[in-house]
Amino acid sequence: MAGRWLAVPSRIMFGARDSGQAILECALSVTVMLILAFGLIDLSRAIFVAQVIANLSGQGSSMASRGTSLPNTAAAVAASAAPLDLNSHGRVIVSAVFNSNSVMKLTGQSAQGGITALSRVGSVIGGTATIPASAAPQLNQTVYVTEVFYSFQAITPIGNFLSKTFLPSQLYDVAYY
Repeated sequence: MAGRWLAVPSRIMFGARDSGQAILECALSVTVMLILAFGLIDLSRAIFVAQVIANLSGQGSSMASRGTSLPNTAAAVAASAAPLDLNSHGRVIVSAVFNSNSVMKLTGQSAQGGITALSRVGSVIGGTATIPASAAPQLNQTVYVTEVFYSFQAITPIGNFLSKTFLPSQLYDVAYY
């Protein structure tokens, strides 16, 4: 009977010593899980925004190639960008590039949006334009280029850290039709 009586206090003492370890393990686990969850939230949002602007750039070039004026195309792309607000945090630039004797010339351009972004195609009407060889139009043909810029803002503290190290602060997509 005495052996049994002594065993009970030792179990109670043993459990009391381990309670701090369990709290520490729980705190570390929760911290790691929150870091992963917050990082995943902002990374997923960045991928979603990139997909939306890819669709917008394709739609803009398609509209322009079907005869919609460049200013109307830029306005339509900016207006149909929901859930993104391109009028505050983005920019749409629609350009027309003409192949004149194998020299790509910028023949028209229209932009709309709330941020300052320069076209990577060119900005001087009548000047040379820079487009990939695979997107170059045939002689005496025009290709329509839609560029969409978006200023991405993270919503979590981990996302803010990722924006400084991994995620770009400005997302970009371009389509050629």
